Amino acid sequence: MSCCDDEAGLLSLEQALATLVSEAVASKAIEQVAIEDVLGRVLAQDIVSSINVPPANNSAMDGYALRWQDYAANKALPVSQRIAAGNIGEALQAGTVARIFTGGEIPPGADVVVKQEDTRQAGDKVMILNTPAVGDHIRPAGQDIRAGAMLVAKGTVLSPRHIGILASVGCAMVPVYQRLHVSLVNTGDELVMPGEVCGAGKIYNSNYFTMRGFLLRLGCEISSVTALADSADAVYDALLQASQETDLVITTGGVSVGEEDHVKHVVGQLGQIKLWRLAIKPGKPLAYGDIQGTPFIGLPGNPVAAAVTFLLLAKPYIRGLQGASYQPPQATPVIADFTTKAAKRQVFLRANVSLEAGKMYATPLVNQSSGALSSTVFSDGLLVVPAGASVAKGDVLDFLPYSVLE
Repeated sequence: MSCCDDEAGLLSLEQALATLVSEAVASKAIEQVAIEDVLGRVLAQDIVSSINVPPANNSAMDGYALRWQDYAANKALPVSQRIAAGNIGEALQAGTVARIFTGGEIPPGADVVVKQEDTRQAGDKVMILNTPAVGDHIRPAGQDIRAGAMLVAKGTVLSPRHIGILASVGCAMVPVYQRLHVSLVNTGDELVMPGEVCGAGKIYNSNYFTMRGFLLRLGCEISSVTALADSADAVYDALLQASQETDLVITTGGVSVGEEDHVKHVVGQLGQIKLWRLAIKPGKPLAYGDIQGTPFIGLPGNPVAAAVTFLLLAKPYIRGLQGASYQPPQATPVIADFTTKAAKRQVFLRANVSLEAGKMYATPLVNQSSGALSSTVFSDGLLVVPAGASVAKGDVLDFLPYSVLE
């Protein structure tokens, strides 16, 4: 087979992503979880506020509440009451002021707060030094949230900000999808685990720990099969059991075209391969399908290719299975300070960016091997070079920081 033939029939990243996103349907049950335990979980129902926040007009400053009509230049007003946050005052007596603190509820009759810096004590009275306006330093009821307002949409991955707003309207229990249970299967006779003796012909298993970290960050439960032997029988047994026990099977390695790459063949026996081989670099030998109805994603065995395809394709698919809405990563436009020839596939270069004279420039790392995992640590993200495009200095390219991918 010629090189050109080998590149024929490959799926674009966009085609593969469209398939994965469209088929990633949440099937997990909904459970009510205490608000302190929902960080990173996926909201299963829209949350609508039943209350106003704040619930009543309150003071934005430490100062004095009064009726605007009682103000007069050089006139001292007696203090008739004191209102701290959490307390409710009485109706304000005409011609008086209420000492009030930030968050204190505005007493009936008052329509302005004067901050204490704009007052002067005159015995047991207060002199207003600057002319106030009606509504000054008063936070009206519902200024932040109105009763009936939609707060957080179904499908949102809950962050500390979301949890804070849910707490602000009194949510104690939150409806979220149950956690996704993922089987993580690493194939390769050459793999040994850290802590074991790494003898001749062996390498330490980095893929397991990289993928496990990604899955934990996504809030998944994980069942693991590490360093599975490159044997068709072993792969068959492992994948069959994984498909029966979990919601998704993810493998690393075994989906290329080598004689020891058994995963793709076994998946074809037990289920079906829906897509295979992408027009991207690194990450060409990605596979997707199902094993007896359980979704399956086969990631490449090379560490960088596995990481790149997980972030670009497996992560959006997992989020969909969890019930989350798809949110494409936001690319940053950067200026190329290098040149490169056109490639048949879309290329994701590990690169660093720098700010010079207000402009962002990108420099790829020298070592772009799909086996050079260290390049993912010593770079800032992935620089996207479209398929068939050469790059000249000054060209503008999309850059995907790891911070938006992970």
